[in-house]
Amino acid sequence: MKRIFFLLALLCPFFLFAQKKDKAAMQAAATINATDMQKHLYTLAGPDMEGRDTPSPGLEKAAGYIENHFRQLGLLPGNNGSYRQYYSLYKDSMTSASLEINGTAYALNEDFQPLPGNYGASMRFSEIVFAGFGISDGDVRNDYKDLPVTGKLVLIMDGLPEGYKPSVGGFASPGSLNGKLNAALSKGAVGLLIIQSNFPRRAAPVTGNWSLNGFKATQSLFGCYISTKMAGLILGAAPESVLEKIKANGFTNKPYRALTALSYSKQTISTTVSNVLGVLEGSDKKEEYVIITAHYDHLGKRSDGTIYYGADDDGSGTTGILELAEAFASAKAAGKGPRRSIVLMPVSGEEKGLWGSQYYSENPVFPLEKTSVDLNIDMIGRIGSEYLKDKDSINYVYTIGDDKLSSDLAPITDKVNSTYVNMKLDRKYNDPKDPNRFYYRSDHYNFAAKGVPIIFYFNGVHADYHKPTDTPDKINYPLMAKRTQLVFYTAWEMANRDEMLKRDMPLVMPPGR
Repeated sequence: MKRIFFLLALLCPFFLFAQKKDKAAMQAAATINATDMQKHLYTLAGPDMEGRDTPSPGLEKAAGYIENHFRQLGLLPGNNGSYRQYYSLYKDSMTSASLEINGTAYALNEDFQPLPGNYGASMRFSEIVFAGFGISDGDVRNDYKDLPVTGKLVLIMDGLPEGYKPSVGGFASPGSLNGKLNAALSKGAVGLLIIQSNFPRRAAPVTGNWSLNGFKATQSLFGCYISTKMAGLILGAAPESVLEKIKANGFTNKPYRALTALSYSKQTISTTVSNVLGVLEGSDKKEEYVIITAHYDHLGKRSDGTIYYGADDDGSGTTGILELAEAFASAKAAGKGPRRSIVLMPVSGEEKGLWGSQYYSENPVFPLEKTSVDLNIDMIGRIGSEYLKDKDSINYVYTIGDDKLSSDLAPITDKVNSTYVNMKLDRKYNDPKDPNRFYYRSDHYNFAAKGVPIIFYFNGVHADYHKPTDTPDKINYPLMAKRTQLVFYTAWEMANRDEMLKRDMPLVMPPGR
């Protein structure tokens, strides 16, 4: 009996701690409500924003709306007096391309097309080195064995040879286009011709897509796709037989005499887009930070006028940030502000490749080593497909990443949830074998890659995911408010605890990333 009392005495402080609620936090969290969220989201995901593409006038309108909200609440501008962190985007357009062999000029799209990553250049070669299928795969296969490739123009066949099984699959496979480009580059080639059978072909787009990488540490290979007619000319074979002869190893891998001139010209335009940063300054630990992110961009407007509204993805997370800003501002106005500084940061370019968060992680306004956590909100307004018939359909959220980087995270999440909200926290997508790879697919990952602990809040995909039908009328606003309150209470705990989160777990990078 004494032993039982002793155990109860030990456990009692933990029960009391788990049940203790912070009244100031609860008063602030009460400002997060369905009515306000609906008002914000109908604006952010309305027709005037035109789907918030990166870049677009609609994206700029959304940024202005967010900035004005932060300003009205009294949040400080987060980037040296500005609410914006601007970054540049670049777009290339081809102006001309030519390919000539032994004095004969060949026609664009009839016999050749430039590789999409070409830089502007003009090159002349007296010979072309044939390297079979262009595969370099350790002991499995090496088409470059004993070939003089450094500084050369190389000719390879598209696809895979019969019977070849790559040592690595997917994008990283030595037999993929990426693998072949990397192999030729690593061997010292400066140009590459890739034989394909589907010429003549439709003209490729002259104008490329926007990119964050206007300046590169290294250039990709310069080159072209070419027709079997051109390959036959180089190798000395009839066009109709060249493919079969290559597959049957009918040509020796060696240099072939061919006076070749290639040229490619392009022009580059640039623009700027921004992340929006509002800061609520902390008290005694104001030089440490809790960052809350969501992406305010979506897929934009198509040429036929179709708008991809992006209400759930990620108008819901952006709306959550607007409500979180109000909750923290109200707490500070009541004299109960957080100890650490809260950085509220809607980012752009997520749909294009996590651009905004990548730029911030590489150019942080606030030191990453002083950033305790990033709480990322991406889709919290709907019931995901897996929960449509579940008993917890209106009381769940996926929490992703809280078992990584810091052993503090999951216990804090559980404690906060049980104390204030009592939602079902579904950690299904924490499994490294998850084929969806959600841990790597939203803005939190760029913080995790720099060692900052993260939690990603997510409702799961649904029938309207990445479709024009992802509209504000389909949002469950009470559920979205409850999920946002969970984020608030978690941020409140992170901002007011005595120590920053431990960073005691290694980052696990996904295969092939």
